[in-house]
Amino acid sequence: MKDQKVKDVNKKTAVITAIGAAIMILLTFSKIIPTSNVAGYSVFVGIAFFFITEAVAKTPRPESGLRFNTVLEDLKKPGVAVWAVLPILSGIVTGVAGNMIFGEEFEAHILGRAGEILTLDKAALMVVQVVIAAFGEEIAYRGFFLGKGIKLCPFWLCAVASSAVFAAGHIAAGNVEIVIFDVACVFIDSLIFSIIYRKSGNCVVSTISHILANLISILGMSVLF
Repeated sequence: MKDQKVKDVNKKTAVITAIGAAIMILLTFSKIIPTSNVAGYSVFVGIAFFFITEAVAKTPRPESGLRFNTVLEDLKKPGVAVWAVLPILSGIVTGVAGNMIFGEEFEAHILGRAGEILTLDKAALMVVQVVIAAFGEEIAYRGFFLGKGIKLCPFWLCAVASSAVFAAGHIAAGNVEIVIFDVACVFIDSLIFSIIYRKSGNCVVSTISHILANLISILGMSVLF
């Protein structure tokens, strides 16, 4: 009887995960419709479905993909700290390389894209916005899309799929070559965040890396270029 209940719960969470991921994909790729402005809601959908799946599965706190009380322990897990630093370095390399290849147009594109959701002229407010945005994205794409998806599909398939959707959500109007370069870099960073989540089992850890990477990238371009 107990085994049957577990199977029923697993089926429910599998269906819920599939539905949530499908909605996120549809919302994100609605960007191909010029008049559509609903792509950003994919993050909210991911956050909602993360908590729905956790509630349906009655996930124990130690097994949740969102844990604040184990952050320090999770950072000490093999390889986590090293991988957590990589997006920061990647952001610096991306900024320098993009500026060398495309000049000031690259800086303008990135700051313009970021400026759609961030208040770049007010440092304190911008930091708060970066923290909230990164936290939401990590719950949605790592905690839900990846974390719940790997219970249905292999890790690398989920990592690539979630990263592709995440990167597509960062597409902004502009020079085609710059857009491709920007989205490719976001995709690579997303794969790194996926590995951080895989190794730590905690999207709070990947959020910390995400926040630091975003802040350093934005501030670096604002100050240096």
